[in-house]
Amino acid sequence: MLRIINVVGARPNFMKIAPIVDEMRRRSDRIQPLLVHTGQHYDDSMSESFFKDLQIPRADMNLGVGSGSHAEQTARIMLAFEPVLQDFRPDWVVVVGDVNSTMAATIVASKLLVRVAHVEAGLRSRDRSMPEEINRIVTDSLADLLLTPSRDADENLLREGISPQKIRFVGNVMIDTLRRNLDRARGLDVLDRLGLQSKQFCVMTLHRPSNVDDKQTLQGILDAMCALAERLPVVFAVHPRTQARIEEFGLEERIRKQPRAVLTEPLGYLEFLQLYSNSRLVLTDSGGIQEETTVLGIPCLTLRENTERPITVTEGTNRVVGSDPRRIEREAIDALDNSTRPARIPEFWDGHTASRIVDAIEERSRTED
Repeated sequence: MLRIINVVGARPNFMKIAPIVDEMRRRSDRIQPLLVHTGQHYDDSMSESFFKDLQIPRADMNLGVGSGSHAEQTARIMLAFEPVLQDFRPDWVVVVGDVNSTMAATIVASKLLVRVAHVEAGLRSRDRSMPEEINRIVTDSLADLLLTPSRDADENLLREGISPQKIRFVGNVMIDTLRRNLDRARGLDVLDRLGLQSKQFCVMTLHRPSNVDDKQTLQGILDAMCALAERLPVVFAVHPRTQARIEEFGLEERIRKQPRAVLTEPLGYLEFLQLYSNSRLVLTDSGGIQEETTVLGIPCLTLRENTERPITVTEGTNRVVGSDPRRIEREAIDALDNSTRPARIPEFWDGHTASRIVDAIEERSRTED
């Protein structure tokens, strides 16, 4: 019986872990999974609602670490996670994505000689000013099994000197969750509540410090959003961090002057899926949304200077446009007017990645034990 701890901490992790835990529970004769929530995201709209939407049973354990600086949060997770490992004595720790919980759990497990499997390994933006990039590099350097979402991720790891025996291309587990929930999301009433018609609006999300913590940058992006709203409504799902900065910088009035800029609180997974899957264009600085819009064939503008998911540009619907408001507005208009840009769904983004992930863990266990 394999004992496996699955670690989640932040909103993007939940979409990735849900199908993996489900697949492990299907193999209950061979696998005993434990779901540990670090509490990195602790607001209900950012955390617990995702467990409900994705039909994940409540976490077996919540470490309740809360917020803090990157160093504080990482340290708290490490301190809280170490006794969990010592008590449960797992064969594997599975970490997903690139948040502080991912790196912290990996460091603790490695020091206690517990094998680590990293889901979504090998992604690189090559921008070390992003905390997520540091988390990716550290996690991949320590993990025993690197489960990659795309072929370019394999190449990144090989260039960094990672042994090919540790790398397994499995595909994109986020797409498992997307495909499983799309029909459920289509039955919701989000569009009716917001007075929207399918394919007659845009969606925007914004949360990265580089975009929201500098007043001039945030103001420019909001100006571009308001200019775009002259053509068609823009629904802005406002992250708590972003809302705090809008208030701190006194930018509320600027948005209120544009009635077709519709602000909402963060939505649950299903509600947000219904919203953006019916949109004409998505503007975001999120990583996962770049992937989901590629699968759905929806034009996406990434409001960053780089992406760790270049396959969404080379094969998908994504354009990396930065934060300059004039470029955002120009690219948005071009995307709206030329929305038939050809795109294809990348290899293994087929809804069956979770089974390949669990297969890989079981196979590695048999060869090493």
